[in-house]
Amino acid sequence: MNVASPSPSPSPSLRAWRRFKRNRLGFWSLVLFVALFVLSLGAELISHDKPIVARYNGQWFTPMLQDVPETTFGGDFATPTDFLDPFIQTQFAKPGNWALYPINRYHHSTINYFAKEPNPAAPGADNWLGTDDRGRDVFARLLYGFRISVLFALALTVLGVLLGVVTGAIQGFAGGKTDLLFQRFIEIWGAMPELYLLIIFAAMFDPSVLLLLVLLSLFGWMGLSDYVRAEFLRNRQLDYVRAAKALGLSNTAIIWRHVLPNSLTPVVTFLPFRMSGAILALTSLDFLGLGVPPGTPSLGELLAQGKNNIDAWWISLSTFAVLVLTLLLLTFMGDALRDALDPRKADA
Repeated sequence: MNVASPSPSPSPSLRAWRRFKRNRLGFWSLVLFVALFVLSLGAELISHDKPIVARYNGQWFTPMLQDVPETTFGGDFATPTDFLDPFIQTQFAKPGNWALYPINRYHHSTINYFAKEPNPAAPGADNWLGTDDRGRDVFARLLYGFRISVLFALALTVLGVLLGVVTGAIQGFAGGKTDLLFQRFIEIWGAMPELYLLIIFAAMFDPSVLLLLVLLSLFGWMGLSDYVRAEFLRNRQLDYVRAAKALGLSNTAIIWRHVLPNSLTPVVTFLPFRMSGAILALTSLDFLGLGVPPGTPSLGELLAQGKNNIDAWWISLSTFAVLVLTLLLLTFMGDALRDALDPRKADA
């Protein structure tokens, strides 16, 4: 009689993924967040003041990729074409001419000179979420600002994780005087006034995303370093590490192959929360005028405009909705990820 062999048990990562999927709120938050982020990466195809492709008098043009002078379309000047100009739109409305525009016909820097209402203008058919006090489309600035916020948060999270893991691993695995000196350094470094340093550097250098990323990454690794240090201090005393040392493996091999993979649970668990913290930090600094360069689409800059224009409720309300939704999605993802990586959770 043939006896069926037992099916192999799923790997720990597969079991964790199954636990994550069982948390419907966290799983669908991940799906929605990824979908919004992917859409924001193609923001130029969703919201832009130039056509994606155009045909005029038998010629093809890609205005997003090339500056086409106005004289090409029957204008009077050899300056780049303003495709929101009613005359240019009339030219493309003629038989044989056409232009494929994005869904929203405004770039984040586009000023609507042909608006029928004074700025900031309320939401309408032309500007779905209204305009700010300079006549720029709020929807376009939210879309591009969301992309910048998420990319900045990803970069800051990656840098913070790398610094935190490296420093925590050195402290936890070496121990002794190395750990003691690192702890004293972290105490001194953590006591430095981060906000005052940002104000000083903002006055000394031209504001840029790179400068802001470097400054925030210098302080964003210390919390994670403590968790990694604690995991290394615990795991280095376990039997499998002692066995690896007895077999003659180098410290680098032991850390990379054995200790580090078993110490990454707090790192992975805190990733969504670190991203939400990075988005809040960028928004707060932009609100105070210490963040990205002027003119860059930013959630914080829109909140500042909403504060300065109380009657323009659509600016504050739409920006607040985007910010809350983003932070909620990241929080739900973090909660689901924490439960999925908890070994005490039983598989279904």
